[in-house]
Amino acid sequence: MPYKENSFSENKEVNDFVHRVLAEVHTFAQKQADHIQRLNEIGAALSAENNLAKLLEMILTEAKNFTNADGGTLYMMTDDEQHLKFTVVETDSLGIKMGGTMGEITWPPLPLYKDDGAQNREMVAALCALEGKLINIEDVYTAAGFNFEGTKKFDQGTGYHSKSMLVIPMKNYENEVIGVCQLLNRKDPQTGEVTHFSKDDEKSTTSLASQAAVAITNAKLINDLRNLLESFIKSIASAIDAKSPYTGGHVRKVAEITMMVADALNNANDGGYKEVKYGFDQLNELRIAALMHDVGKITTPEYVVDKSTKLETVYDRIGVIKTRFEVLKRDYRIEFLEKKQALEKEGKSDEIAFLEAEYESQIAILDDDISFLEVANIGGEFMADEKIARVHSIAEKKWNECGIEKPLLSEDEVMNITIRKGTLTEDERQKINDHARMSKEMLDQLPFPKKLRRVPEIAGSHHEKLNGKGYPQGLTAEQLSLESRILALADIFEALTASDRPYKDAKKLSEVAKIIGFMVKDGELDGELVKFFYEQKLHMEYGEKELKPEQIDI
Repeated sequence: MPYKENSFSENKEVNDFVHRVLAEVHTFAQKQADHIQRLNEIGAALSAENNLAKLLEMILTEAKNFTNADGGTLYMMTDDEQHLKFTVVETDSLGIKMGGTMGEITWPPLPLYKDDGAQNREMVAALCALEGKLINIEDVYTAAGFNFEGTKKFDQGTGYHSKSMLVIPMKNYENEVIGVCQLLNRKDPQTGEVTHFSKDDEKSTTSLASQAAVAITNAKLINDLRNLLESFIKSIASAIDAKSPYTGGHVRKVAEITMMVADALNNANDGGYKEVKYGFDQLNELRIAALMHDVGKITTPEYVVDKSTKLETVYDRIGVIKTRFEVLKRDYRIEFLEKKQALEKEGKSDEIAFLEAEYESQIAILDDDISFLEVANIGGEFMADEKIARVHSIAEKKWNECGIEKPLLSEDEVMNITIRKGTLTEDERQKINDHARMSKEMLDQLPFPKKLRRVPEIAGSHHEKLNGKGYPQGLTAEQLSLESRILALADIFEALTASDRPYKDAKKLSEVAKIIGFMVKDGELDGELVKFFYEQKLHMEYGEKELKPEQIDI
């Protein structure tokens, strides 16, 4: 029996030991599983965040939480790879939170190199970036080989006591250091006492830093591509405006009016548009469509875009016509003087008087004709049938060019001067109108991302009308989106109020309102949208910023 009792006792101790070991192993395994799960969750969260400022803040916060660190600093490598820039700084016990979504930190960056070109190996963050290696320091006050004057000065000013520090390099897929994560004062979860960072902390933060670097690289790439697209779009819009000295700023102003309308719709709490709520991506899509709506004008000849008079091509041909008139007047005078001299020799004074009267009448008719043509060339008035007939009558007169008798006006000149309304021929007007088709075709060829996929449709519809009589596609009201209608209204309102067009006077807001009212009646513009535009006083808001004081009369 004694032997059996001892055996039982020994077996119980062994069993208890095994159970304790298994429990510890289970606890450790569970912690490791939780650890890995948390890393995976953090990695997924980092990968999903494209806002760089928020992402950087998240990285430091998660690194602190993972290691139970009281504070930390996240540095990013500058583009010239000569400095580390402060991007996020946090110290929980002091309530310090700077950078990230809180705004940019203006502290001077840490230099990676000294004035003589030598590496700055005294600052721990700089050394970490230079060597690309993790640095674990148990106590910054006893660590040798580093310059912690800045840390100690911070402690003196705040009453804080910096002790343990873990500095981790963040490397991209090319194994290049893009930043440094510096953690401070690891706290024991049970006691709250500041302790050193463990090997597990090193492994965890290294893994986290790797995921963070990938996320930062992706976010920066997305931001860079977004900025590239934005800059490209703005440069194209500026090029379109610069193409014509008379329509400079048109694209910018149309985009401004478009976004004013969109913002007002977003803020409408009642009425027919209370359900309209545009998100950031939708507003951005609409803004880009407005900036790109006239991109097709790149293909429109300058002489058509800038045609401020009927006879203008590369230059205004009215000057050439005036020269012909002067040549004709010179020929009349030579003929008059020759006849007068002959009559004087013959002593026919009565006939000389008649000759002088006839000559003066011829010159007066020519002067009146050229004055008439100069006014007709402006294109400000409707060309009635009798005026067209007069142009043809003038064209029948002859002038002498180097011994060759020619009509005073060529067929092309007659065709242009007899344009009934405006300064464009039907062919030129078609070239102008064709820019809308070209805008859509050009934009359709660009691989816009999903959030900008409707840019071609919106931009290409800015000359469409609800009655189906617009261009280039002749779309009807059912086929036109609200965004297309907004852009169409913005384009017309800017064109009517523009004061820089040489072929028309700047219209007052009251005149513009009447014209737009007629366009609503004719089924060209959206009546409800126009009503909303005026009820919200967007015409006045725009007028106060962009129009001349004399145009603002309502």
